[in-house]
Amino acid sequence: MIKQRFMIGNGDYKELEKYFVEHRPGSIFWVCGNSVSKLEIGRYFKELGERLGMRIVHFSDFQPNPLYESVVKGTDIFLRESCDMIAAVGGGSAMDVAKCIKLYACREAPEKYLNMEFLAVPTTAGTGSEATRFAVIYKDGEKQSVTDENCIPTAVYMDAMLLETLPVYQKKSAMMDALCHAIEAYWSVHSTEESRKDSEKAIRMILENHEAYISGEYAAGVNMLKAANLAGKAINIAQTTAGHAMCYKLTGLYSLAHGHAAALCVAKLWPYMLEHTSQCADSRGIKYLHAVFRGLAEAMGAENEKSAAERFQKLLDDLGLEAPVPEEEEFELLKKTVHPDRLKNHPICLEESDIDKLYHEILSGKHKETQI
Repeated sequence: MIKQRFMIGNGDYKELEKYFVEHRPGSIFWVCGNSVSKLEIGRYFKELGERLGMRIVHFSDFQPNPLYESVVKGTDIFLRESCDMIAAVGGGSAMDVAKCIKLYACREAPEKYLNMEFLAVPTTAGTGSEATRFAVIYKDGEKQSVTDENCIPTAVYMDAMLLETLPVYQKKSAMMDALCHAIEAYWSVHSTEESRKDSEKAIRMILENHEAYISGEYAAGVNMLKAANLAGKAINIAQTTAGHAMCYKLTGLYSLAHGHAAALCVAKLWPYMLEHTSQCADSRGIKYLHAVFRGLAEAMGAENEKSAAERFQKLLDDLGLEAPVPEEEEFELLKKTVHPDRLKNHPICLEESDIDKLYHEILSGKHKETQI
């Protein structure tokens, strides 16, 4: 397991400067979206090369939900420029691209790049990508999941000042992504005592700070970054479940932010699961599964399992993250895009007919009374 170096900043970049002075890379492959280059940290990286005598190779030729072709292009530039460090500054897309570039480059020279320094600077509080071995790219319109321990960054720099310019919608959706990560990791069939503890901490921290964070309080931003990181650690162990498996097509089909789509799915999955515990797929059994739902209720500050699911739905409603209005023929497409392999971590067995029913509930915008 890669041991990460954690640095906390407050807009002055002192810890980051120490890190670069210590490692003295000859050339840094700086992966970030176009918007980051306009921020203060963008100016910091642009001046870093001249100040410390390092070469900065800037790569931003990718989009949200990054394409395989972008990774190939980035890898070619990385190898051509003989870079000896990667720095990913941004949200999940920048992290995913940087992770894949590192892995692709390792195919050419594994001895050189496997142990290379990989710095992650998250500019959203949600994906937790800086803590995970996972990356997602799209090839021919289909999601491709990449998993490798060498995807985990060796160093992480967290600075809540980077969250101040985020649009409110992005704050909300990224926050809900982190909450979905924590919840799904908690009920995943691969959860462990360690992952559940990280999930519990993340859930409590998100719920305690969400209002102050959305309103722009700095301290709440620090806590939200920490919560997203904890949720990332949890899914690194337990992995996501049906909520994420079902959300990817919603993201592309309706142009929703990833966390928005994931939260819509989790909001309807949760009460459905409570009603169908007899379809338990976790080898630890139904009794254990009921204990999981009780544990989630406690973490959510709810009096019982049902009210925990209701509290999640209320949070989604209060944030104004609504469901899109589908065309009837889209339901056929949606249910066919959830591959059974992507449901193997889910604790309740779901057939295609269940998926279809759930999509109709997700996209109806209506709340269903839970019977348990």
